[in-house]
Amino acid sequence: MFQDERTELNGFGARRVRTAHGAAYVETGQGEPLVLIHGVGMRLEAWAPQVAALSAHCCVIAVDMPGHGESDRLEPGAQLEDFVAWLGVFLDDLALDGVSLAGHSMGALIAGGAAATLGARIRRVALLNGVYRRDPDAKAAVIARARTIGKGTVDVDGPLKRWFGEGSETAQLFSLTRRWLQAVDPEGYATAYNAFAHGDDVYAARWPEVHCPALFLTGSEDPNSTPEMALAMAVAAPRGQAHIIEGHRHMVNLTAPDAVNAILAEWLSREGERS
Repeated sequence: MFQDERTELNGFGARRVRTAHGAAYVETGQGEPLVLIHGVGMRLEAWAPQVAALSAHCCVIAVDMPGHGESDRLEPGAQLEDFVAWLGVFLDDLALDGVSLAGHSMGALIAGGAAATLGARIRRVALLNGVYRRDPDAKAAVIARARTIGKGTVDVDGPLKRWFGEGSETAQLFSLTRRWLQAVDPEGYATAYNAFAHGDDVYAARWPEVHCPALFLTGSEDPNSTPEMALAMAVAAPRGQAHIIEGHRHMVNLTAPDAVNAILAEWLSREGERS
């Protein structure tokens, strides 16, 4: 299942740069800008397979989400709208317009909000393992986890079992992702997870207004960012397209990098909105 042996995931061999407003990022390649936002509890290194493959064709900018990696936190209680505003400031600091934007999990929620509110600044948008209008049971469960995290209890093993499934504990990717989760700043993690828990319907009704190419990708076995969610968003977006990768779960960009990279390359070839 895992294709981790061929990819170095511990870093890109480049130091992070910090913007004037405290966002840490790496940039590599030339051409049109592609901005990558990771999920809650992770860091920009989680995009290593995509950076390696896609920087041959465009300028890839992978950024640490607020309170993750080396990026400054947002204030406690920040909601999804605040993370979307943070992204707008990040684009301002780098003087970027007409970007392709891809997000994973919490990063997907940010990307979706940006596509809904930033107009032609977003030329294309891709949501990997994005959540959309959770059912009541799923919503109650994720809000309960957010409350527990907010009290200072960080469960590392629970997310990993949801992300990778049972029996994956000996895989290199499992161990690496576990180290990232263990290293996350607790306050930054709590703030982001709370926004993630309450953010699944903040911009959900806005997809009919998003006219750029919109990609929705997830794994067939992802129990939280389900195929049904990806398909529903693709139907709602005028230029939506869904891809379901069979046999994979939440960390599909790491566990199926070749398939994900090929799909992203095709998405990047679709004519997008111009600023």
